[in-house]
Amino acid sequence: MAALNLTAESFDQVISSGQLVLVDFWATWCRPCMMMGPIVEDLANEFDGRVVVAKINVDDEGVSDICGRFGITNIPNMKLFRNGVEVGNVVGAVPKATLKSAIEKNL
Repeated sequence: MAALNLTAESFDQVISSGQLVLVDFWATWCRPCMMMGPIVEDLANEFDGRVVVAKINVDDEGVSDICGRFGITNIPNMKLFRNGVEVGNVVGAVPKATLKSAIEKNL
């Protein structure tokens, strides 16, 4: 399954779903974000049914408030949430294995 595209309106509902949720904070102008895109999509397929994988564009309307709440100052920034609480964080362009390990640690 493809990664969900979140909006400022859907963000809180998705991260509070009770499942482990990976959110990729990204932007179209961010080259490292573009490098992480296919990796995030691969993980969405690999963990389908076990982890909700989502993306949110930091340039979209209302998203700067969310970035402020969770201390997003650099992108790409992949945060893991369970029941609305941050349980993990990976910043920067990283190998797939690094992100996969962070997910598995929190399953």
